[in-house]
Amino acid sequence: MAYNLLKGKKGIIFGALDENSIAWKTALKVHEEGGEFVLTNAPIALRMGKINELAEQVGAEVIPADATSVEDLENLVSKSMEILGGKLDFILHSIGMSPNVRKGRSYGDLNYDWMLKTLDISGISFHKVMQVAEKQDAMNEWGSIVALTYIAAQRTFPDYSDMAQAKAVLESIARSYGYRFGKLKKVRVNTISQSPTPTTAGSGVGGFDVFLDFADKMSPLGNATAEDCANYIVVMFSDLTRKVTMQNLMHDGGFSTTGISEDIINQLSGQ
Repeated sequence: MAYNLLKGKKGIIFGALDENSIAWKTALKVHEEGGEFVLTNAPIALRMGKINELAEQVGAEVIPADATSVEDLENLVSKSMEILGGKLDFILHSIGMSPNVRKGRSYGDLNYDWMLKTLDISGISFHKVMQVAEKQDAMNEWGSIVALTYIAAQRTFPDYSDMAQAKAVLESIARSYGYRFGKLKKVRVNTISQSPTPTTAGSGVGGFDVFLDFADKMSPLGNATAEDCANYIVVMFSDLTRKVTMQNLMHDGGFSTTGISEDIINQLSGQ
């Protein structure tokens, strides 16, 4: 059921790779709620994914952009305003990649050049996106910028490796830029800490299937799905959350505040 929560609003959605992507689900939901947007991803991801299918489905244009390149982001933001016919009301940063994780390097044997790449792609790119948007005066007042994160920024999870540091950087940037953008333009900046979700990126982490099951058993409401997250993002983009900013919002079915669950106790005790 649609509520026209985003009627008349315009924005940019980063990171839709295929139908499993949270960004993909968000694009469908934003379209359903009346929002208009430009889709973007890195050129290599555009070649690997199905973003053109999504673009056709929602009537959006696709602009390739490497989120670590300020020049690409400048082109993306300026062209998006041309295409959409005005300033932006929302941006979704759904970007994360670790060469160390992809190539199976253990946390005690990191390639530090790759680690810097992880930090740039998965964390610092969020600052670059907002800095470009600020310099181009691209955001409307009371706009909303959201990035996706994970609880590994606060707690240790085996095999999440240097992505944990990248997410901690991402969340810190959200607080710092959230204050700045709030004072400048009343733009709010938040991160959403999502349940483990079987996306193409998430499934690349070792032991993912086991942890997905564990998190589901730990969460009184069960894991939040990609569709659930898309709904939450729509609410964060809407005018219903105009005074929510600089927050790391847990969207995990209660996982983050559960010490141990009955399901886990029963499993460990063989019941």
